[in-house]
Amino acid sequence: MARHGHHGHNHGHGGHGQSRGRGADCCPETSEGEHRLVLAGNPNAGKSVFFNALTGLYVDVSNYPGTTVDVSTGRYGDHTVIDTPGVYGVSSFNDEERVARDVILEASMVVNVVDATHLDRDLFLTLQLIDLGKRVIVALNMTDEAERQGEHIDPAKLSELLGVQVIPTVAVRGQGLKELKESLELVCSGRADPDLEAELAPLLGRGIPWAHALLILEDDPVVSARHGLTPGGLRDDLYRRRRGRVAAIVKAVRSPSPERFSLAGFLAKLTIRPLTGLPILGLVLAALYYLIGVLTAQIVVNFTEKTVMRGFYEPFVRRLVGALAPAGTPLGTILIGEFGVLTMTVTYLVGLLLPLVVVFYLAMSVMEDSGYLPRVATLADRALVKIGLNGRAVIPLILGFGCVTMATITTRLLGSARERTIAVALLGLAIPCSAQIGVIAGLLAGTGPLTFILYAGVMFIFFGVIGALLERFLPGRSTDLLIDLPPLRLPRVDNVLAKTWGKSVMFIREAGPLFFYGALFIGVLQVTNALPRIEAFFAPLTVGWLHLPKQAADAFIMGIIRRDFGAAGLFTLALTPVQRIVAAVTITLFVPCIASVTVIYKERGLREASVLWFASWALAFGVGGLVSMALGLAGLGV
Repeated sequence: MARHGHHGHNHGHGGHGQSRGRGADCCPETSEGEHRLVLAGNPNAGKSVFFNALTGLYVDVSNYPGTTVDVSTGRYGDHTVIDTPGVYGVSSFNDEERVARDVILEASMVVNVVDATHLDRDLFLTLQLIDLGKRVIVALNMTDEAERQGEHIDPAKLSELLGVQVIPTVAVRGQGLKELKESLELVCSGRADPDLEAELAPLLGRGIPWAHALLILEDDPVVSARHGLTPGGLRDDLYRRRRGRVAAIVKAVRSPSPERFSLAGFLAKLTIRPLTGLPILGLVLAALYYLIGVLTAQIVVNFTEKTVMRGFYEPFVRRLVGALAPAGTPLGTILIGEFGVLTMTVTYLVGLLLPLVVVFYLAMSVMEDSGYLPRVATLADRALVKIGLNGRAVIPLILGFGCVTMATITTRLLGSARERTIAVALLGLAIPCSAQIGVIAGLLAGTGPLTFILYAGVMFIFFGVIGALLERFLPGRSTDLLIDLPPLRLPRVDNVLAKTWGKSVMFIREAGPLFFYGALFIGVLQVTNALPRIEAFFAPLTVGWLHLPKQAADAFIMGIIRRDFGAAGLFTLALTPVQRIVAAVTITLFVPCIASVTVIYKERGLREASVLWFASWALAFGVGGLVSMALGLAGLGV
């Protein structure tokens, strides 16, 4: 079942403490060095809206070094603005916290976005930022939602107790954003825990910066190791004191107000109750699949790839380049051949992947900004824990039936490397994309319902077995679904478009070179006449083990390029109904297409991509042969 709540920052009680610096109204921005304005806050607090308000658009979105965590960077005046991942505390519990910690440690100032509806949860991070000695301004967001829920928060009192500027905002409506910008020159360090100075003195005396010293006391293993020290062992005590300060502040600033009926609040409750939430989830996932897997992957891509790229772009490029490197020559084959770097690479990126990437990020941004995405994860969690995943994985798995390549990118949603490995393996091994499903449906058509049932049964069993084995034997453990449910709200159009644009550009920029090298490799295989030799190598396996015609080897080779190409190649063969089942199972389990392998390499690294690629060969032919043998023993042999 879903485990949702806040991070494991413990509780207790304590006082507010005294300010380490001056008051919030007398701390002007310094002009020394680079101004690094960092946005920090809990998940779903609305940071991205503030980022867009400050920068105008995503200037740069990139993976933080050594992780798959995206960090967005832009400019506001003379400030470099950095949007950190949503976290509950500055620590090292997961990749998101490690990235946020390192960015915050280098910050000149921090805009801390606080969800007014979860004040007792979000203020833990606020006080930790202040304890770290950071110059902070608080954006108290979603104040309208808090009022609707019957809670009034006094921002002036909150500002007084924290010792920093507190700006009430409703970011999705643009309320308070102007005041926030005008207050950036008044950031200050706030009121830290009064006992910290004495506790940190031994570390400060060794020349360790204040923020680093605090994290060492809070048992951060990475920061401790950077300074050659063992963790300080005070995390539980510091957390209890901070929790006590949070409780006292919330009690002082929050008072009840009349609760108002909200349609969004009513719908929000329906989305998480199993009786109503599961049908709603089914409709949303069906709509998502139709939007991405049918409308985009089949109709839009059919136009952009076949009509635009293959109908206009490729002939134009072949005429242009053919004058210098005619088709059929080694250079012409590599540049403008069937798998050319100027033909297939550009066609795949622009005609195939770009529409899918844009529509996917558009849909995800709408679901994220509306507050529905965490509800999807909550409802799907119970079923997915059995295969080592949590509810977040429902999005990539469903999208895999539209496009495995696109779904692989979305595994970034998952909370650990172990979960991403399981999800990528299931996508690459057991889930056919929409184009392949269409071709396989055509391959099995006319053979009766039994063939469809046998095919679907084999694939379902294989999916469950692979998931269970990965859950059993992969080292480590998957993360629990630790998630907060934000209020449902209408997405802000400019925020959705900015997210979509930035992430789509990032993907094309990262994937482009990889597709280029993939096409170059296949072109070299063609020029060196290696492809026919590979086909001849596979022929005994396809005939002797799978009991298929030797020409089926051609279909498997084409499946490396695109899965549906491989499945389509089986149409030309005269196959019995049993052979069609064996061929459909084998081609479904066969290696991911070159586009998917390229993205898997980018997302998971060379080692995992190579293991998955070779494992898919073994599993595809192994399971295909076992199915052929089982059907033969059942009296349904070839």
